[in-house]
Parts: sequence; structure tokens; C-alpha cells
Amino acid sequence: MVPQFALAGVCGAYAVGAAFGWGSAEVAMFMGDFGLSVAALVAAVSCGLYARKHQSRFRPAWMLFAASSGMAGLGNGVWGWYEVILDTTVPSPSLADFCFLLFAPPAIVGLLVLAKRPVTRAGWVCLGLDAWLIGGSLLTLSWSLALAHTTHFQGRSVAQSALSLAYPLLDIVLVSMVLALHFKRSSVHRSAVNTAIAALALTVLCDALFSSPLLREHYRSGQILDAGWFAGSMLLAYAPWVARRSKGECADDDVERPAPRVQPHGSRPIAGSLAALTPYLAAAVCTLGILTNVLGGRRIDRVVLFTGCTVVLALVVRQGIMLLDNITLTQELAQKENHFRSLVQGSSDVIMIAAPTGVLRYVSPAAAGVYGRDAEELVGSELASLIHPEDLGRVVHEVRRFLAAAPDAEPTTRIECRFRAGEQRAGGDGWLNVESTVNRHHGGLIFNSRDVTERVRLQAQLQHNASHDALTDLPNRALFTERVSKAVTGRRASDLDTAVLYIDLDGFKQVNDTIGHQAGDELLVQAARRLADSVRSGDIAARLGGDEFAALITGDGTRDHAAREFRIHEIADRLRITLSEPYRIDGRDVRVAASIGVAFAEPGVTPAGLLRNADLAMYRAKQAGKGRVELYAPQMQVEVVDRAELATTLRAALRDGEFALLHQPVVELAGGRVTAVAAHARWRSAQGILFTPAEFLRVAERGRLSDDGDRAAELGRWQLEEAVEQAAARHRAGHTVPVAVRISARRLLGGDRNGMPPKNVEALLARHGLPSGSLVLELSESDPRIPLDELERRLVALRRLGVRIALDGFGSGYAAMSALRRLPVDVLRLDRGLVDGVVESARLHKITAGLLRIAADLGMQSVADGVDLPEQVLALRSMGCTHGQGMAFSGPLDEHRLRRALTVGSYPVPDLAGEPRAVVLSGSGLPVRHGGAAGPDALVHPPLRSNSETPIPPT
Repeated sequence: MVPQFALAGVCGAYAVGAAFGWGSAEVAMFMGDFGLSVAALVAAVSCGLYARKHQSRFRPAWMLFAASSGMAGLGNGVWGWYEVILDTTVPSPSLADFCFLLFAPPAIVGLLVLAKRPVTRAGWVCLGLDAWLIGGSLLTLSWSLALAHTTHFQGRSVAQSALSLAYPLLDIVLVSMVLALHFKRSSVHRSAVNTAIAALALTVLCDALFSSPLLREHYRSGQILDAGWFAGSMLLAYAPWVARRSKGECADDDVERPAPRVQPHGSRPIAGSLAALTPYLAAAVCTLGILTNVLGGRRIDRVVLFTGCTVVLALVVRQGIMLLDNITLTQELAQKENHFRSLVQGSSDVIMIAAPTGVLRYVSPAAAGVYGRDAEELVGSELASLIHPEDLGRVVHEVRRFLAAAPDAEPTTRIECRFRAGEQRAGGDGWLNVESTVNRHHGGLIFNSRDVTERVRLQAQLQHNASHDALTDLPNRALFTERVSKAVTGRRASDLDTAVLYIDLDGFKQVNDTIGHQAGDELLVQAARRLADSVRSGDIAARLGGDEFAALITGDGTRDHAAREFRIHEIADRLRITLSEPYRIDGRDVRVAASIGVAFAEPGVTPAGLLRNADLAMYRAKQAGKGRVELYAPQMQVEVVDRAELATTLRAALRDGEFALLHQPVVELAGGRVTAVAAHARWRSAQGILFTPAEFLRVAERGRLSDDGDRAAELGRWQLEEAVEQAAARHRAGHTVPVAVRISARRLLGGDRNGMPPKNVEALLARHGLPSGSLVLELSESDPRIPLDELERRLVALRRLGVRIALDGFGSGYAAMSALRRLPVDVLRLDRGLVDGVVESARLHKITAGLLRIAADLGMQSVADGVDLPEQVLALRSMGCTHGQGMAFSGPLDEHRLRRALTVGSYPVPDLAGEPRAVVLSGSGLPVRHGGAAGPDALVHPPLRSNSETPIPPT
């Protein structure tokens, strides 16, 4: 606002000075001449600088305005030279007159540049006709009022008369362009164009007043008329910079303009109405000029007659052009109307127009195919009656919000609801899911609707599939975890009797292995159905994966711990019994058991922690014998941590090479000869003591994590590799006794990564150069679930390589007897439990004797494990046992002591005549004699060292 106030102040000050005569005639003459000259030059410089600095489509217009203002400034300067400097009357014509005459042409061309350019030839012709209509009308009126008298003024030369006519004629042309431009100006730089038009209009008005005979004779420089020229020059100087100071307008015409404001229906801009009436207003002015001559009693001047005829002719030509344009536009409009009607009627979407009251005014024919209802049936009905009652409130709220929003900010909105369908599309409850794009239309709404029922159904199905198990259709782990989270952290978080049941089907893997995976899937489906039917309506059953299920049992608000445990245990036991009943699959009864772990939602427990606790309780149930229900106890978590620490220590020991391999001699009971050595792994502690890694081996072989299984396989590979390598070294040194390595039947049947195929054993023997007959593999596992057919094929292939097979733990259960019946076995190793009580128990003596007779009848060697006492040696030898291994002969030896023992080749054994017993120290290969009451040759038995540790021999 500061530049505008400054401009108003300068123009006002000049007007006040001119009104009061500037204080003296000399000052008034100076300000009337040189003051106007300076103002015009300021306008020229301002327009020229703007045109130089800013590249735009209107740059030539501002350059022309600068030239026009420059001519006005030069003319006023010449006028002042005569009046102020020379103190004489300005001659007529003079150089000043020619400068003033050159003011109008650049301004006229500049206005043409500022005008909105027509896009067709007819548009250009109409623009020219409009300019002539305005100019001719003004010329007719001006000629009738004043110019005719000017041409007949006596005492003037031709040049003076022509000059007197040139001023008003150029002003008429300039006024015509100003009026034409006012209705056809460009929308860009609107403020600058309006200011320039106002400046030129003010200048033309002052020129018209100056040209009139009444004011021209009495005009003196410095009068109030000069204030109008001064204000016109200052406005023109300010005009190009208005766009830079007006908000919402850009300096460059290539910048995207904001969207035009939407006009209310039925309204029409005043400027557009006046532009349409411009030709008729011009003809009316021309008629007024002719009527002036007629009413004045004067005959019609030839100039007026000629000008009026040309104006009428121009009006007729213009109307003809407009008629042709209207015909063309009408045809184009009809084509577009047909085009859009075809689009609307042929569209697969339903287009509906609703009145502000909600009544449908128009419905496209696609409604018959989409809604199953004719369009004529829907027209006139209320839209609210067609929307589902549950969705109506939401739809009304969205429509009201949309209508209250600004059209520029939110031109459309999207609404999805259920729409009443006709009989042709009615299915179920007769509702379709419809998605509509809503637009405003004359205070009402346009709905562009489409049927999305299939999409909604597909989304619902996908969402269901994402949260439910594909096989059993029970909630999956993700949904079950979400429900547990809500139960633990939601409004029922205070119910401490809410519990999670973790269920595992025992023996399911055997079902897959024996009767196939398809039968296993059918078993899972039936188990899921039983589980879903057994839980209460408010509880949740889920399948977590594989044969693992879970159930969330919500509490009843009880605070009694004993009562809640009894209630949940009763529910879990009922589920266990239900899931353990036989399943009828492919005409046969299949049985599996169910192990269930229960965990309560204690204060502070997280959803993940609750599931983990139930999982731990379930594994405790499996470890305790399967087919049981176990409640979670904090000690279970401690045991898990301990097992994890042990597993970590095992992995570190394998990685750092902390395991060592010891060998225990296998002695022939008849003569004491060493016939084989059994390899045993030991862990070397930080104190230099070798411990039996029983705890580590149990974690490795029974660990639930796949990584522990890998570590167990790694330990087994290391033990076999180390045993074969050391045996090959002893073989090259002349000690050709075989080496026995314990291996589980499960690992023997494992995959290529963790298993032990015969080709791997053959490659191992070939790599270290050990004869195949020098390796004995002891099967250390008697799991009845192991398929004996595959195990038999593996053992037969190993025996073809010369590897001997020993059955470890013989006599410990039915599995061992089944293996003896089916498997190709060379050596039977009696279970240590039979050897420990063979001397004290007559019943155990008979059982052991019977097993040894079976081995003898089958032509197998028998090896008693854990022979620690001489009495056991005598008893086993008398029963027919051929070999023994234990502390009665030697404990596990390192490589140095083992070679010493193999060099000796045998151990003393007691005889049946009661001769002195020869015993050896644990870890020693030689007997030790002591003197005493028994005689100098008596052998005494030293204190036996624990079987779990052996000192490292000195190096």
C-alpha cells in the first residue's frame, strides 16, 4: 500500500498546486510545461525498465507505452521551451504538435498487444469491426457536436485545420481501443492492464477537453487540466509494477493460473454482458449522432452519413459472422451432447443425479445391469430409501461434510455403501456393495457408481485367509497372538484365570511316515474340528503350525488360585481325552495322544511370554511321558536357560577344539587279550580335567532346536573322523585292533547333511587308509519309531564295505529284541543295567545268561559293558560272555597309554580256581603289587577313580 499512497500523494499535491495557481504565473507555467514533461519521462523510463528486466508476452506493449510517454514528455518539453525559456507564444503547428500526435499511435498498438488475441480469422475480423463500430460511432457523435464547426473555422490554414482534426480523431481511435480492450483484455496481468487503461483513458479525457473550442481558447499552462495529464503519466509509470505487488498474480504469463471461481447457476459476469452488447451500443451512439443533426435542423453532413453507413455495414457483417459462429457452435454442441450421451448411456457405471432434497432426477440405463432395476423405476425415488439402514448415517454425514467443504479444496469425494438390488441381482439379503464418486451439480449431487461386491468379498476372503489356517480353517498363529494380546492388555487384563493351552499331537510324525501325508492332513482336520467343538463359545481355538494347536480360555473372574487351576486343568484334561480318541481315516483307526501345556496370564506377563510359558509346559508334558497335562512353573524357564547355556558351551567347545578322544580296551574274558578299543569323547575343562560330557550330549541329541541338532551331528562327525584317523595311525604302527564308535540309529538314517550314508563311511576309510574290517559301528538308540526297513538297508550296505555292526544296550527293552530279529548285527553289547547286578541277583543272573545263549546261538560276539569288578568277570565268563569292557581291566586311556596297553596286548583275568585276582588301576595298563598279610605276591585292588573323569597324562 505504500507505493499507492505515495502515488496518490504526488498526484494530489500537483492537483492542489494547479487549483491554486502555484502561487505565481511563472511557477504555474513551469510546472504546467516541464512538470508534465518530467512526469511523462518518468513513465517512459518506468515502462522501459520493466520491459528490459522481465521477459513476457507483454514486453512489446510496455516498450510501446515507453515510446508513447517519451513523445509526450518531449512535446511538453518543447512547449515549455517556447513559453518558459523563450517567453513567447507556441507557434501552430510546431514540433510539440508533432510529438503530441506521435503519442497516440504507439499507445494504440500497445493496447492491441495487451488485448486478448483471437484464435481464428473471424475473431480478428470481429475485433476490427468492434473497434470501428466504437470509433465510427464516436466520430459521428463528435463530428455532429464539434468537429464540423472546426473544419469550417475561418482564418486558419490547412495545416492548422488538419492539426485541429488530428487531435480529436486520434483520441477517438485511442478511446475506441480502450473500450474494446476493456471487454477483451487478457486475464494475465489484470491489475497492470487495468492501470494502464485507466492512465490512457485519463489522458484521452484531458485531450478531449483540451480539443474542445470552449476550453482551448482559455487554456493556460499550469491550470487544473494539467493535473489530469500528470496523473495519467504517473499511473502509466506505476502500471507495469502493479502485478509484482498484487497478491495472487504472477509476473510471468507462463505461470499456471489458479482455477477460476465457480459461478453460481444462472449468473453471468457483467463484463461478458457488456462485451456482447458493445456492437449495439456503438450503433446506438451512431444513431444518436445522426439524430442530433436532424433534431438541430441541420442537414445531414456527408461525413456523418458515410460514417453511419459504414457503422451499420460493419454491424451487419459482424452479425453475419456471429450467426455463422453460432451455427457452428450449435452443431459442435449437438455433437458433444450426443457424444456425452453415448458415454453416459454406454458406461458400465451407473450415473445418477440427485436433487438437493435427495430425490433421483436421472439414472443411466446401466442401472438395469448393475442394480437389477430399471432406470425409470429408480427415477423419482429417494436415495435414502435405497441405502442400507446401517450405512445411511455414515453416508448422510459424508454428504453433508462434502457439501460444506469448499469446491476448490475438495471437488469430489468417494462413498462406499450397500445398495438395494432388484430381483435380477438379489442374492441373500438383496444388497450390493457399491462404490460411488460424488460431484456437485446445481446444488445437488452426481453419483458415478459401480458394483464392487465381488471385490469386497475377495477382500474379506483374503483377510480371512491371512488370519486363518488354510487346512483346518482355524485361526492361525498371527490371529491367535492378536487375540491373546487383547486378552492380556485389554479390559480383561485383570482376569488372572485367563489361560493359554498349548497342544501337541504325540505320534503325528509316525502317522505321516506310515500311512502318508494326506492321511496326516485328514487327521489334523478332524483334530481341529474336535478342538473347535470342545472349547466354549467365548474361547478361541487355533492351529499354530504342524501338529501344534492352542486354545485361549477366558477367565470367569475368580481369585482363588486353587479353583482356577482345577477348572483349567479339568478343561485341558477333557481336551486331551477328546483329542486322544481314535481317528477314523481311510477305513482304519489311527491313534495319537495329546500333550497339553497350560500357562496363566499372571500380572506383568506379555502375550509372547504367555505363549512361551505354555509352550514350555507342553514340552515338559512330552518329556514326562506324553499324553499329559502340565501347568507352567517358573522353574521350567530356569531349565530352559540352563539348557541354552549348555548348548552355547557345547558349540564353543566344538568351535575351539576342547573335545578329546579317549579309548577303552575291549578284553577277551577267556584269556585277557585286547581285541578292540571303544572310542569315548571327553571335554577338557579349564583345570585340565577331562569330563564325560553327558549333559552336553543329552542337549545335543535331544535338543529341540535345529541348531542343536546340527551341533550333535557335528560332534558325531568329529568323533567318527577322529576315531578313524587315530585308528589308522595305530594300524600303521602295528596295532591292528578295531575301533568301535557309537552312533545313533537316527543319525544313521538322517539326510545327506546330518546323516551317515555308506558312501561317506567308505570315503572316510579310504581317506585315512583304515581297512574296512577295523571299524565297528555301535547303534546306540532303540527308538521304536525308527523305520527298521530303511535302517536294515543302510546296515546291509555298510556290511558290504566290511564294517561290523554292534547293537548297544541289548536287553534294555522290546526295541532291542525287534532290532535283533530284523537287523544284520555282528556284536551284542549287554546293557550296563544287566551287568551291575549279575552277581547279587539270581533272577538277573538267569536273564543275562539267557540273553548270552541267544547271542551264542546266533553266532554273535557278546560284549559286557561296565565290567568293574573281578566277580563280574567270573560270572560273565561262566555264562558264556566272550568279551568285557570296564574298570576291571582299564578305564578310558589317552593315545599314549593306549599304545602301551596294546603293546602288552592283554590284561590278567581271574580264574575259576580262586587264584589271586589281577586288577589294574583306572587309566593304567599294568597291575600293581603290594606286600602285606596276604603274601608278597598278592594283588590288591586300588581305589577306583570315578568313571566320569580321567587325569591328563604328563607329557
